[in-house]
Amino acid sequence: MEQYLDLIKHILNNGKEKNDRTNTGIISTFGYQMRFDLNDGFPLLTTKKVHLKSIIHELLWFIKGDTNIQYLVKNNVKIWNAWPYQKYKNSKEYNNETINDFVEKIKSNKEFAIKYGDLGPVYGKQWRDFHGIDQLKNVIDTIKNNPDSRRLIVNSWNASEINKMALPPCHTMYQFYVEGDKLSLQLYQRSADVFLGVPFNIASYALLLILVAKVTNLKPYEFIHTLGDAHIYKNHLEQVNKQLKRTPKKLPTMIVKNRSNIEDFVFEDFILEDYKPYPGIKGRVAV
Repeated sequence: MEQYLDLIKHILNNGKEKNDRTNTGIISTFGYQMRFDLNDGFPLLTTKKVHLKSIIHELLWFIKGDTNIQYLVKNNVKIWNAWPYQKYKNSKEYNNETINDFVEKIKSNKEFAIKYGDLGPVYGKQWRDFHGIDQLKNVIDTIKNNPDSRRLIVNSWNASEINKMALPPCHTMYQFYVEGDKLSLQLYQRSADVFLGVPFNIASYALLLILVAKVTNLKPYEFIHTLGDAHIYKNHLEQVNKQLKRTPKKLPTMIVKNRSNIEDFVFEDFILEDYKPYPGIKGRVAV
């Protein structure tokens, strides 16, 4: 995935230092686009190992319209834990529990999970219930019945509910495009954490493209990733430079079971073949 390494180089060469919400500090550029032809393989980063299990479970969680982390933590997916834990730490019930203690409570205590595990009306809620509108279902139906439509859009940025969300959506809007028997998807991402978030986002939306292609009897073609504020946190500079010294390997192959309804996919439907990445590289998420 030279496209990803080119993005890193672009930011390091052209970016400007800025302050940010987390007070970590970033190097930032505005406006960038990457294109991935899925005929070349599944775009899962090879210059570091990416946790595909988390990507699959998170996407299924979005598709179900779920916003509570209990499903994720029961499947050992940790990517959303920091935000509800921070909220819990600010509550009167906090009693010096570690984040691991907090996660165990979310797993085992339904009432606790309801109270402290919900993230507000984040992605899944907007995809499936945007003020009563099931955007994902509508888009799939339109692809089937009016594939030339220029309105094949799902929007996660619901301005009237932003203040209720644990984190406003970073990947804000996506649009499908049908060309003959091929289906493409373009994502607009307002804020892009290039080291931690972007590799997940690429794989997640490429996978969403595959799933929607499955249920509409089309062939997944191109994933186009358009970034607004593309940035590298200063505490990730060592990690991204380490990746620049690694030569990308051949992309793996993603095999997905055929399903007729988008809601019917389960974790066991996904098989990744020939994924031989370099070892993982850890980095701290900025909350």
